Amino acid sequence: MTLQPTLAVGFIPPPVALFLTVCLIIFLFRRDIRQRPNVTGALWLPLVWMFIICSRQPSEWLSLFGLDFGGKSLEEGSPLDACVYLSLIAAGTYVLHTRRVQLFEIIRNNQWLTIFFVYCFLAIFWSDFPFVSFKRWIKVIGHPVMALIILTEPDVIEALMTLMKRCAYIIVSVSIAFIRYFPQWGRGFDQWSGAAMNTGISTNKNALGCDCLILGFFFVWYFLQVKQMEQGRAKRHELFLAVTFLAAIWWLLSLAQSSTSSVSLVLSASILWILGLRSINKRLIGTYLVVAVIAIVIAQGVFGVYEHFLHFLHKNPTLTDRTLLWQELLKFDINPLFGTGFESFFLGRRLQALQAKLWWAPNEAHNGYLETYLNLGLLGLFLFVGLLAVIYAKARAALFENFEIGRFRFALLFAIIVYNWTEAAVKNISPMFFLLFIIALDCPAHELSAVSYAGDVEFEEQPELAQPGLELQD
Repeated sequence: MTLQPTLAVGFIPPPVALFLTVCLIIFLFRRDIRQRPNVTGALWLPLVWMFIICSRQPSEWLSLFGLDFGGKSLEEGSPLDACVYLSLIAAGTYVLHTRRVQLFEIIRNNQWLTIFFVYCFLAIFWSDFPFVSFKRWIKVIGHPVMALIILTEPDVIEALMTLMKRCAYIIVSVSIAFIRYFPQWGRGFDQWSGAAMNTGISTNKNALGCDCLILGFFFVWYFLQVKQMEQGRAKRHELFLAVTFLAAIWWLLSLAQSSTSSVSLVLSASILWILGLRSINKRLIGTYLVVAVIAIVIAQGVFGVYEHFLHFLHKNPTLTDRTLLWQELLKFDINPLFGTGFESFFLGRRLQALQAKLWWAPNEAHNGYLETYLNLGLLGLFLFVGLLAVIYAKARAALFENFEIGRFRFALLFAIIVYNWTEAAVKNISPMFFLLFIIALDCPAHELSAVSYAGDVEFEEQPELAQPGLELQD
């Protein structure tokens, strides 16, 4: 069933609403550029990358206008999408080459991440669909490439701010316009349950919730930094921007009705705020976490807080049939040590058998840890959990070297850990997977050549760029 646009959702005709939305985005971009942030033109590559993975694939965007580029099955994919991803990866690799980023240095500073990434590549060889698995692994290469572009900018914090703000200008504005004025694009019905849902700029409500989690987390972090600025006109304007977008994001999140994203956002925002309190001893972070875990275990044993929490979220004990799905997935006969191969479980006969049993035809585990086990086995799950532990150690150390970077990494890590429990966050081109690379990668001090690529600012020959808080090795 296709929804048609209607004037009942507002007093502005849809074409006028679209025009005003485009004007707003242009205004925000012009305002941002006029502030002359200390970033290079290469930052447009991560922006395009993040826009795609947070919204729709290029072929899906063109399909809105009736243009079909094939590749509808999970195995085939779209040739157009593949070309776009390869082009972005190639352009990003060229940028890193001009910046003289050494692969050996990256590997040396990120040993555990490298081992996990290499293991994912090796898992291609025991996949039932090695070519499909290989294509998906190639796409994942784009995550570290784009993350390294951000981390090799002159000012990492400024680069993060600029990237996330520009992404929000598009994602939030277009999502609101689609939901209110173009329901055929921004709303829909679940193809199995028939329930109405708001999708915004993305393709389903969970994806919209994930976008809101990411951008909401950023604007909380940004708001806390702006509060530290000197009083003046610039501070007032930036506070207004942050509060306005936070309100819009929360409204979108309420429409998406994504409980996982809401809980993850509240948790990560709380951690950002708590870490900034002067009464918190940063050296006792580990102790605080242990005490919190013990308190939760005791509260569950005495009061059954988990059941009350689910009731508060209006969730049933099965987490919308997720626990039933997990039980079915664990019945499949796979190699427990190595899994079925990188991104290979939900393909072929296994997918057909699963969708024949469950009416809602899932194509993911809705649990990132379980999905990692299914694809990579216990060995892959061990490497992934070890990676989370390494990121925790890096984030904790960064709190004493560059507090804002450390706070960003620390709070976002826990958002990913929680989100990954009921959604498969760490897979393929998930935006949460991209953010994981941003907080996981350590980039050593590097040299920028004077090569000027499209839109880049000029730098003096080979200045050394210090990256406080980003040098800690595994």
